[in-house]
Amino acid sequence: MAGRVRPGKDGNVRIRIEATELPGRTCPPGSDHPRHDNVHVGVQRRERPGELLDLHPGDAASAAWTLECATAATAGGIDITGRYVQGRPGDRFIYLSWGTVGDDGAFTMFRRAKLMLDAVDPDVAGAAARSGRLLARVRLTDPKGEPLCARVRPPYVEWSAA
Repeated sequence: MAGRVRPGKDGNVRIRIEATELPGRTCPPGSDHPRHDNVHVGVQRRERPGELLDLHPGDAASAAWTLECATAATAGGIDITGRYVQGRPGDRFIYLSWGTVGDDGAFTMFRRAKLMLDAVDPDVAGAAARSGRLLARVRLTDPKGEPLCARVRPPYVEWSAA
């Protein structure tokens, strides 16, 4: 994260992701992908792509996840790590994995969104490090009406120190 601030007293931060505008349970076929049914979304664990936190159906009114993370002050700003934080320092992100859930309950991923932590304003990062709370509000439907994917930055995600 950008900005030079000192971490909170215990060096921990709780990231709360609140998602709205989910795209539905069906992802229509496109030029680069087939149709997907029974679509769900969850947070992917670092180095364990098959381990997802709290799957939510794609037609839910909203979805939310809470991640327990650690912070450390670095020369480049605040670095956040944790079970669900991916990437290297300066390029950290959280994966929201989209997939289908089969009749057997198995999740098959077809797309991911990266909530980019370097998109957090330095002042917000500092306040979050001090308070121990960081909130992400994200809309999960892209302009085509499909599940949001790729690198997610404002205006699709709004970060605040809640």
